[in-house]
Amino acid sequence: MALTKDTAAYIQELANPPPPGSPYGVPVPGSEKEGRSAIYRHWRFRDGPLLSTFDPAIQTVHDLFEDAVRRRPNARCLGHRAWNPATKDWEHKYSWITYADVAERRKNFGAGLVEIHHKVGITDDNYGVGLWSQNRPEWHITDLGAASQSLFTVSLYETLGPDTTEYIINHANLACVVTSLPHIPVLLKLAPRLPSLKLIVCLDSLDAGEPTGYSKLSVLNGIAAALGIQIHSMAGVEELGVKSNRPMRPPRAHNLVTINYTSGTTGMPKGVVLTHGNAVSALSAARSAGTVTSKDVHISYLPLAHIYGRMVDQTALAEGASIGFFRGDIVGLVDDMKILEPTGFMSVPRLYNRFNSAIKSATVDADGFKGSLSRQVISTKRANMKQPVGKASNSHFLYDRIWTPKVRAAVGLKKAHSMISGSAQLDPDVHEFLRAAFGNNFVQGYGLTESYAVSTVQMRGDFTLGNIGPPAACNEVCLESVPDLEYLVTDKPFPRGEILLRGPSIFQEYYKNEEETKKTIDADGWFHTGDIAEVDNMGRFKIVDRKKNVLKLSQGEYISPERIENVYLGSSNLVTMAYVHGDPAQSTLVAIFGIDPENFAPFASKILKKTVDKTDLTALKVAGNDPKVKKAFLAELDKIGKKHKFNSYERVRNVHLAIDPFTIDNELLTPTLKLKRPQTAKAFRAQLDQMYEEINAEPSSKPKL
Repeated sequence: MALTKDTAAYIQELANPPPPGSPYGVPVPGSEKEGRSAIYRHWRFRDGPLLSTFDPAIQTVHDLFEDAVRRRPNARCLGHRAWNPATKDWEHKYSWITYADVAERRKNFGAGLVEIHHKVGITDDNYGVGLWSQNRPEWHITDLGAASQSLFTVSLYETLGPDTTEYIINHANLACVVTSLPHIPVLLKLAPRLPSLKLIVCLDSLDAGEPTGYSKLSVLNGIAAALGIQIHSMAGVEELGVKSNRPMRPPRAHNLVTINYTSGTTGMPKGVVLTHGNAVSALSAARSAGTVTSKDVHISYLPLAHIYGRMVDQTALAEGASIGFFRGDIVGLVDDMKILEPTGFMSVPRLYNRFNSAIKSATVDADGFKGSLSRQVISTKRANMKQPVGKASNSHFLYDRIWTPKVRAAVGLKKAHSMISGSAQLDPDVHEFLRAAFGNNFVQGYGLTESYAVSTVQMRGDFTLGNIGPPAACNEVCLESVPDLEYLVTDKPFPRGEILLRGPSIFQEYYKNEEETKKTIDADGWFHTGDIAEVDNMGRFKIVDRKKNVLKLSQGEYISPERIENVYLGSSNLVTMAYVHGDPAQSTLVAIFGIDPENFAPFASKILKKTVDKTDLTALKVAGNDPKVKKAFLAELDKIGKKHKFNSYERVRNVHLAIDPFTIDNELLTPTLKLKRPQTAKAFRAQLDQMYEEINAEPSSKPKL
């Protein structure tokens, strides 16, 4: 859209909420259809086109970075804490390179990438480059370098197993993977099964001036040559780029910026095809929140292989802000932030849950005057946040001078004026407490890989809890009834149904997967997310369920509960039915099992060292609730999980054992004996809550500052 105002001023204008009492998301008149709600949009974009860019001249991520370099060439761009081999510790300061430095290096690296591809016979105009590394300055130099030549990156998750790594490289037909040194042995081991792989570029130094034949580069190339692979250092590729004098070949809006593989739970991940146009639209909407400016300092630790982390960093780059990288160890994140002093923080519920527990333990749960004052601060702020819109506030003229700064400083967020939670649902109690404790603009948002991580977000000044806000400026949202799960757009008091998204930020297709694309994007261009939500009379959405039986834990991990249930049922004779549950506000799984009296009775008898009669239902129930029996039962589940190579987050941490918990008569099974998951969760809500309370009461579950 064409601008008539300065971009920065326009962004701040968009960030302002509507007048008190007015809706944040507005329905488009006459847009309702049978089985669908009205189409909702950001209150400033009800009519006319959705936000695709702030400047018609800026159509790509490459353009955004060029614009930032033009405005702030000498500003700090990317920073890191260097490792000191003498002290065997990380430096207690950040080393920085400027926007101009990054611009020059990405130009050279991009040109060098094309050169090494040419040398192995690859001369196409557009192709993907694998990128397998933790967050570091070189990640962005690689990504921007690829874009400068109209190439795109395909990120590999840092913790990927070999099977998934092999699948992505082959599926995306990657000839080159840019990676950190520790991953090179894995790639060489997989090489016989990677027919397309010809090049590996190492982000770390491979030559420390050793004699000929003794450098890491020489040794690794000696091994790689037998596999038909060439290994280059990043410095070597940049040098090739300089010598080539190859000019940049900027992309256009329709060109790919990435194929981002989703961390799926059933089968191999899907490749989400995203263009520069998608990216610029989503980044424009993210910038319109007004939480990042060129004066800000951002901490990069959310995995850049995930679209959420990528979007957050690219938003900072578009504004010309400074990005400091964590050392690579999440345990040291707070120490990194105490040195960097970021002015904003974007995270996931799991980390906010840790902050919440640690801060509560050090403040409101403390003894004496400290605890008394802390409880008064939180109580006062909670009351203030419940005031009418326009009057509600989480700031306090006194407490934000004598109390709040100490709390922020304890977790390295002394200067953080804003925070965002995304990737999974944030517990409302945690949200409210941290809003009071930090006294800053703390909102919750919602997005998916397919929407470039941006779909809805709460607006400044809205202190309500449990919702994900109105539509972002880059997309429109509607709900579609899901009769099978009893979610209807005619429900009262609010419409409920599956979230559908449409707009310039939404992905194009799943790579080489036309069938899944057709299932997900309908003829009218609506992306069916699989998430169930309701929309209130202020145009704010609230996630209430998943259409498919795939759940997401607080750390953002996707779980397929049915797969886990089937493994347990197929591996143990102690149970006849299972329901695995993951609360979006929790990081662990719990489960309800229907026991088999025939086999459970002798199992319990052995543990309790007394006879439990298989025909005595009362005795079986008592045994099922005995802590010793539950502990032994969980040990059996762990054995099964290890045998089937469950991830740690797929481990069931607590159980409720019962006799025939799900039946047709109690309406938890269909006539075809399929489990009704939403109804089961509702029926056993008390038991599920109790199991989580027991887990959270364990000493090991309490985080420390």
